[in-house]
Amino acid sequence: MAYLLDSNVFIEAKNHYYGPAICPGFWEWLDHAHANGKVLSIKRVRDELMGRQDWLSNWAKQRRTMFVETNEGQTYESLKILTGWVLDNYTGAAQAKFLGDADFVLVGYAHAYKHMVVTTEIASSGKQVKIPNACKAMDVGCVNPFQMLAAEKVKFYFPK
Repeated sequence: MAYLLDSNVFIEAKNHYYGPAICPGFWEWLDHAHANGKVLSIKRVRDELMGRQDWLSNWAKQRRTMFVETNEGQTYESLKILTGWVLDNYTGAAQAKFLGDADFVLVGYAHAYKHMVVTTEIASSGKQVKIPNACKAMDVGCVNPFQMLAAEKVKFYFPK
């Protein structure tokens, strides 16, 4: 099992609590965890990050191997099951938005390879398809970044 990170994990970390200037340890840990097979994401997430044209897009550009291709047969079977759930439980605009988004592929890939999804999204009781809802429907583990870091016993120290 690896942690499969949603684009919002990278974006919110950079923009808020783990900005590279104030917490370079977070970004170093991501590299370390990826090198040890614990953290990855998908190419569609990388594409979202690359479109930002900022520090984060440059960071992602230098880490191609962290972002995996998802065009394998096993992923397609999971995407087919996820599509059925979306079509059975949501209507038009919500279906189209989720099925056309990287989130759809992220959850499908996590299901196919038994990964844990990491996202800052929260479940919705409304009309939008959110990652935690899709993960629950697919029996895929879903945590936020802080839960991931706590589970991995990550600590960031102030240099002396």
